[in-house]
Amino acid sequence: MTTEKKTPGKNRVDYPLVFSDDELDALIHRYCRDFTQLAREGKFDPITGRDDEIQQMVLILLQKGRKNAALQAPAGVGKTALVAGLAQQIVAGTVPDYLKDARVLELDLAAMAAGTSGPAEFQGRFIPICRGIAERYRFEEYPKTILFIDEMHTIMPTCDGSAYKGLSEVLKPYLTAGDLHVIGATTLDEFRIFVAIDPAMDRRFQKIPLRIPNAEETFNILMNLKSGYEKHHHITVEPESLRRIIKLTDEHMRKRYQPDKSIIVMDAAMALHVLHHGRGGVLDDKSITYIVSKESGLHAGAL
Repeated sequence: MTTEKKTPGKNRVDYPLVFSDDELDALIHRYCRDFTQLAREGKFDPITGRDDEIQQMVLILLQKGRKNAALQAPAGVGKTALVAGLAQQIVAGTVPDYLKDARVLELDLAAMAAGTSGPAEFQGRFIPICRGIAERYRFEEYPKTILFIDEMHTIMPTCDGSAYKGLSEVLKPYLTAGDLHVIGATTLDEFRIFVAIDPAMDRRFQKIPLRIPNAEETFNILMNLKSGYEKHHHITVEPESLRRIIKLTDEHMRKRYQPDKSIIVMDAAMALHVLHHGRGGVLDDKSITYIVSKESGLHAGAL
């Protein structure tokens, strides 16, 4: 006697999956941010200057074994933006066939932990998402799903004070079986202190260090971003103003990193210009100087 082999398909009820598509989609909607959907809706600014790092990330995701990436950089350098750039490339269809129609989901750990009374209840929300994604991994009719965990060091057992500590122990079996794609983001020091001390986690992730962009690279990033900010504020930003912003932030905001600090100053200076002069016109130097002085704690006259 022979039995018909059943394979999964969308909206079928006879395939051997623990969680139905609707159940998994409900969990994802509740506890994840869908980066690919946000990219499809144009919610992200253009991501530029990170082609090499995105290429490294794609190369890691294509592998059979260590298919998980750990993005390492200080805050403000653009780790989350890099993942958004991957989502944009997936939506644009410029990725290999293996990643066509892939879904990039950021785990919202804060939402997942909200209202829970302890680690067991928190993990009870996390496990169904992992299992639901993992059990679809080996069926070709399901596009690949990539989980993004920001501040990945907070899920390690040694990260005291974190509401998410110990979650890595739930992830490990799925990473070992090779049924999940995970992108984590943290700083180099936090990875070394919390993640690298766990050999099982360390060897499952390939590291991608993100360079801090220099002044010219930051300028190119701002040039690509400024049209979106001009549309929002209804004022114009000249290239010379961008160079002024970069110069001042490099000189007087040394504890923060490019391009984030220049983007923050550009946005705030444009808002200040609108506050004082209304919409229209060109961003003035006084607005730039005032915002840098406010952010750095220096008197505007000193700049």
